[in-house]
Amino acid sequence: MGKRPPIPPDIERGPPPPPARPQFRPPIPVPWVAWLVPLILAANFITFATTMYLNDCPARSDECILFDVLGRLSFQPIKENMLLGPSIPTLRKLGALERRLVEEGEKWRLISCIWLHGGFLHLLANMISLMCIGMRLEQEFGFLRIGALYVICGLGGSLMSCLTDSQGERVSVGASGALFGLLGAMLSELITNWTIYENKCTALMTLILIIVLNLSVGFLPRVDNSAHFGGFLAGFFLGFVLLLRPQYGYVNPKYIPAGYDMKHKKSKHKCYQHILRFTSLAILLAGFIAAYSKLLREHTIQSTPIRDFN
Repeated sequence: MGKRPPIPPDIERGPPPPPARPQFRPPIPVPWVAWLVPLILAANFITFATTMYLNDCPARSDECILFDVLGRLSFQPIKENMLLGPSIPTLRKLGALERRLVEEGEKWRLISCIWLHGGFLHLLANMISLMCIGMRLEQEFGFLRIGALYVICGLGGSLMSCLTDSQGERVSVGASGALFGLLGAMLSELITNWTIYENKCTALMTLILIIVLNLSVGFLPRVDNSAHFGGFLAGFFLGFVLLLRPQYGYVNPKYIPAGYDMKHKKSKHKCYQHILRFTSLAILLAGFIAAYSKLLREHTIQSTPIRDFN
């Protein structure tokens, strides 16, 4: 038997359908591994232990706190240091901030003071704050930007502390200026990256409340609030420069497959982000130059130093 001829289709076939558009999904950002903030924390604890070793309280006093446990590392008597730490001469010798010495040429104290702490309680409070604030920032923005923020904000706090010390009586130590700089950077980061946040007003009000509560601590006796304020201002303006994120909907060209035509391609940053970045950079540079120049011109008043912690 022969094969039956194929039955012709009743409807003529049209052109083949167009190929489907290639699908793609930009990869989910991978958080940075935070190692710099833990390193800063360890460096501060090692520096404090070295400070207590060089302080050598038992060599000068019979009332050292925890002498039986810590030996040479024991703390000065409460009447000398309520925060469980070294003496003023030891802090001054190791790099505490003192305007008179800065004007005499020891500019390195503007940086060295942020690695010293007035006592164990002072150190503990600052390092808890550093872990709570710094870890998240480093995971999101990387160690280079957060490291630069920490040091520059600490310098801004030191400059402000010196400029407000009209009597020349302050010996100041602590990392609070740098920590307040991180808080200021968090605020500017929220403002400049406004389009990518959900619950914007809630996040803004929460952050402002945290900042106000921390700044209010600066009105306690022997707390150097000028360093807090200087660090916060430096961090606020620096956040606009360093912590920009791409606007919502932006896709990096390297993640777009060949032949894919994006109808609504967005630029990486919005216009207002660029305006805030360059304006803040200009204000920051002008502020640092003006503060440093003023510090070099003015003279300090000699008097008996007192201790301030920031």
